[in-house]
Amino acid sequence: MSSDWAPTFAAVDRAAFLPDLIWPWDMETGTSVAVDRTTDPDGWYAAVDSDQPIVTQWDDGEHSGTAPGHLSTSSSSAPSVNYGLFQDLDADEGMNVLDVATGTGETAGALYHRCVGSRGRGRVTTIEIDRTVSIRARERLCAAGLYPDVVVGDGFGGHAGHGPYDRVLATVGLRESPGAWLPQIRKGGIIVAPWGTHYSNADAVVRLRANNGIALGHFTRPVEFMKIRAQRSPRRPHAEYVPAGTFDSADTSTTAVTESEFITGRYTALPFALGLRVPHCVQAVADARDGARPVWFYGLGDRSWACVMFRDGEETRVWQAGPRRLWDDVEAAFRWWQKQGRPTHDRFGLTVTPDGQEAWLDTPGDSWPV
Repeated sequence: MSSDWAPTFAAVDRAAFLPDLIWPWDMETGTSVAVDRTTDPDGWYAAVDSDQPIVTQWDDGEHSGTAPGHLSTSSSSAPSVNYGLFQDLDADEGMNVLDVATGTGETAGALYHRCVGSRGRGRVTTIEIDRTVSIRARERLCAAGLYPDVVVGDGFGGHAGHGPYDRVLATVGLRESPGAWLPQIRKGGIIVAPWGTHYSNADAVVRLRANNGIALGHFTRPVEFMKIRAQRSPRRPHAEYVPAGTFDSADTSTTAVTESEFITGRYTALPFALGLRVPHCVQAVADARDGARPVWFYGLGDRSWACVMFRDGEETRVWQAGPRRLWDDVEAAFRWWQKQGRPTHDRFGLTVTPDGQEAWLDTPGDSWPV
C-alpha cells in the first residue's frame, strides 16, 4: 500500500480547520502567544503554514481572552507529527478507520480523503469528548466537502457500533492503552497512539498489531501530546509531600549519578525508559540556579518523595522519605538502562490485553507490567 500522503496534505488545508484566534506553540520555549486572523492575517497564515503545533482551546473551554490559559486541551498537531502518525498507521483506500480525539477535525478529514475519497469505499469515524469542539469540527469538515461520521463520546471506550476497524488512530496522549479497543479491531489491524507514563511528558508513538484479543508492537519515535482527559497527571502539591520543617528529617545519602548523564533533554530515551521501569512516580526537574539543580520525585498513591541535588563541583546529595525510596528505584532503573546499552525508544515495545498492559525491551518474552 502506498505511504505517499502528499496528495492528501495538498487537498486537506490546515487553514480550513483553525479558528480565527489561535496560540502557536513554541517548542523551544514552551510558550504561546495569541494570533488573531482578524487583526493579523499575515501572522495567522504564517503560523498555520509553519511546522509547529497550534493550541485551539485552553482549560476544557473554560478559558476566555487572548492570554494563554493554564492547560492546553485541544490543538492542531505539527504537520510533520501528523505525517509520522499516518506513516505508522499505513491506512489506505477502502479501510474502516476510527480516529480518537477529533479536535479541529483536520486529522479526520485527512483520513476521510485517504480512505473514503470520491469512491466511497471506506469509512472513517471520529470521536470527541467535548461536544462544542465536535460540533465545530463537523462544521469545518462539511464546509471542506469531507464527511466522516462525527461522534460525541469518550474515545477511551472506542465506538463499537461502527467496528470492526482496520485501523485505530489516537491523536491524544495515553497512559493506558484501552482494552476496549481490542474487540473493535480486526485481526491484523493496527493501532497507533502516543503513549507514556506519569513519570514525565516524554511520550512515544506506539504501533500495535492486533491478534486474537491482544495487541503488541514497538514504539517508533518520541513525541509529546496533551493527554486524554481521564489520564491527565494528578496534582502533586509539593507542600503535601514535604510539609514545612520535615525536609531535614528525611533519610540522606549520596549518589555517583551525574547531572550531565541524568538530565538528557527533551525527546531523549532516558526519561521515557525510567517511566517504564519506575511505576507510580512523577519527576519534576527544576531550573539550574547558582550552580545547583534539584530534581524532585513524588509517589502516586502515597506521599513518598525524594530530592536529588546536583551541584557543580560537589558530591550529589539525596533526600528521601515515605514508604518508598523513590531515588533508589530511579537509580536502579537508570543503571539497568545503562547496562542494556542505553536503548532508544524503538527498542521498547508494549503488549495490551483486556486485563492490562506490559512493556518490554526488544522482544515480548521478558516483559513487565506498566
